[in-house]
Formats: sequence, C-alpha cells, structure tokens
Amino acid sequence: MLEVRYRTARTLPLGRVETRPSGVSIRPAEAEARFVLRIRATEGEIAGLPLNRPINTVSGDDRRWIARLGPDEWLIGVPEGEADLLQTSAASDLAGRAHSLVDVSNRNVGIDVEGFRAAELLNAGCPLDLGEAAFPAGTATRTLLGKAEIVLIRRAGAQARYRVECWRSLATYVHGFLQEAGMGIGEG
Repeated sequence: MLEVRYRTARTLPLGRVETRPSGVSIRPAEAEARFVLRIRATEGEIAGLPLNRPINTVSGDDRRWIARLGPDEWLIGVPEGEADLLQTSAASDLAGRAHSLVDVSNRNVGIDVEGFRAAELLNAGCPLDLGEAAFPAGTATRTLLGKAEIVLIRRAGAQARYRVECWRSLATYVHGFLQEAGMGIGEG
C-alpha cells in the first residue's frame, strides 16, 4: 500500500546517457509502470488494451502497450502516473475471472534501441532472425541477449525500433553489452 501511495520514479541505474554507435541509438526507456498479467481467458481487454492478440505480439503505442508472451501471460507497460488507474481498471475489467496482476515496475528496466542498424546490433548477442519477414513490427518475444534473458519488442516506425526489457539486476550488463556491440558495428 505504501508503495502505491509513495511511488518513486523508476529510472535505469545507468543514467540518461545516449550512445550513438554508427547507425543506432541506445538509450534507457522513460520511467514506466510494468505489470505481468496471468489469465486463462483471452477475451476482452484490460484498460483499453486488447487481450485477444496472437502470442508473441505487442499492441498499443509508445505510451501504453501490452505484449502477449504466452498462452496466459502478458507484459503491460503504461506511463508511471497511470499505474493506479490500470490496477483499478483491471479490477473492474477482470472482475469475476481468476487472474493475477503483479506490478513488476521495480524489477524490469527498458532500453530502447533504434536505427537502421539496430537489428545488426541486437544480433551480436541475440540468436533470433530480426529481419522484417521473421520479426516484423508488432512482434514481442522472450529471448536471450548475451547471457541475459530479455523480452524483445519491435515497435512500429519508419526505421527499426526495438525495446529490450530485462531485469534491473541485469540492466548494467545488457546496456554494456549493447554499447560494446555498437562499437563493433563500424561504418559501412
């Protein structure tokens, strides 16, 4: 209860440094509230975000998004100021249905990776095919980056835009890995 009342800004422990290796931008995501939702039924929506999307997809926009990671698991991100609103809305939207909604805002950290060479940078440590045909915009999945488990989200946009979600305890490693991989991309 005290956490909800006295919520503090959740920022990446790495500060707000933006790195621009050739053709890519790596920066910490803005402070967000993140929730893990577990529910069997996939009908309806929660706080205006649809539950009936296929597995490994993301819906919403840059501010409010929901990623379906499994048959009964979703990761939700909303602006920090809307965390209490999401919980209230979820209580009414999911009333009478067995579910679990857990605030993981203090556990997760997001890192945004953008640019025409973003897929190449991520492939330095991620085994997935990140080409347009195999991993189009609107895709989200659990995977590895180096030795860290992450959730990788590809957002819509003119250029490649990815969100790397990882546990806070691994954020320094993941951010450092991305910066190091960026140095190896080179020009051309």
